[in-house]
This record gives sequence, C-alpha cells and structure tokens, in this order.
Amino acid sequence: MSATILTVENINVFYGTSQALFEASLNLYAGETLALLGRNGAGKSTMMKAIAGVIPTRRGKVTFMNKTITGVPSYKIARSGIGYVPEDRQIFPTLTVEDNLVIAYKRGPNGEDAWPIQRVYDMLPLLAPLKDRMGGQLSGGEQQMLTVGRSLMGNPTVLLLDEPSEGLAPIMVEKIGTLIETLKSLGNTIVLAEQNLHFCLGLADRAVVIDKGKDVFNGSIKELNTNDEVKQRYLSV
Repeated sequence: MSATILTVENINVFYGTSQALFEASLNLYAGETLALLGRNGAGKSTMMKAIAGVIPTRRGKVTFMNKTITGVPSYKIARSGIGYVPEDRQIFPTLTVEDNLVIAYKRGPNGEDAWPIQRVYDMLPLLAPLKDRMGGQLSGGEQQMLTVGRSLMGNPTVLLLDEPSEGLAPIMVEKIGTLIETLKSLGNTIVLAEQNLHFCLGLADRAVVIDKGKDVFNGSIKELNTNDEVKQRYLSV
C-alpha cells in the first residue's frame, strides 16, 4: 500500500455557533482517488474547506506530508502542495481565461514545474480556443474546466475537487470524468467530493461517506457499491 499523504483526525468544524463536522476523519494514500460522498448538506464541502484551511478547525488534527497543518493559513497550505477546486468555482470573471491561469502559477513545494500553461491547455483542450475570453463569459462547464486548470497551474501534490460535476450538462460531466481519469492515470492524488456515486464508480479507489457531519463509512468503492444499506440510508441510491 502507498504511503499515507493526508490524514484528517476527528475534526470539529463550526460556522459561528452551528457545528458542521463532528469528529470527522479520513485518510488519503499517495496516488489514489478518494471519493468523499454524501447528500447535499452532509458536510463534504466543509471537509474540503477545513483541509484547505479556508475555514478553521476547532478540534482535531489535519496532517499533510507528515506535518500538522491545522491552524496554518490557507495560502501556506496551498504552497505546501494542496490544490483546492471549490464548488462555486470562484474564477475571476473580468480576467481572460489565460490571465485566470497565469495568476495562479506557482512551483510545487519542492520546486516542481510539471504543469506549464501549454500542458494545461493540452490537458484541457476546451480552454485553448477561449484563452482571450473573459471568465464571466464562459459556460458553467467551461468555468469548471478553468478552475481545474487554475489549480494545476499551482503544481499541487493533492487535488481537492469539490462537486466538479454539479449542475453541468451530461456531455460536460463526461468530459470532467475523462479529465479526472486522465489525472489519476498520471499518478495524481485526488479527493473527489460528490453526491453522485455512479459518477465515482469508475474513478475512485476508496470512499468515505459522510452524513450529518460524521464519517459513517470508509472502505473500497467496490465495497460501497455492494453495500445496499449504506447506499440507501446515506446516499439515496
């Protein structure tokens, strides 16, 4: 088994006085794709934001590459090698596609430069003809591709993808799935937050199911797919 690259141990996260995560945990191995599954509002996005340092963790610990990153500012977490693709995309609408990409460029934590802009365009051929178009003029699927490309420009060690297929036309969902499959085949380590189990079946190695802010299942994606009780109770499948 590959080395553990990311560990989330019993974290509690709040929005003001409202608790969103309750002793939630997961672990991620180098080179794998982990599906973080659950219904809308279960806590998937909160888990992603806590890992990326976008929201604080009140209790528990997040460890990345054998270093504790709990309480570390989000920009330092990004520099350490965690790339975060948020659910709401957060592109710069008044910048061109190319400017959205270039502004995110940085080397990896050990000086890696595996994702120059031409390779990003090669990986996301949809973007190349649109490089001079303003971000706000893109379709939802095009914006989703741009957010992934922007994250790759930062040469991440781990890629956090939060609901990448949500609200997209079926053809764009298929393109996103192909992109994730390609990134996985290149050895990238990915956490994929999704409501859609079927989308994850051919992509993920393992799954963590989260419900009401707690992790309620942790196992292989095959084990989850054959566990009708967990699917019906927590995923409405």
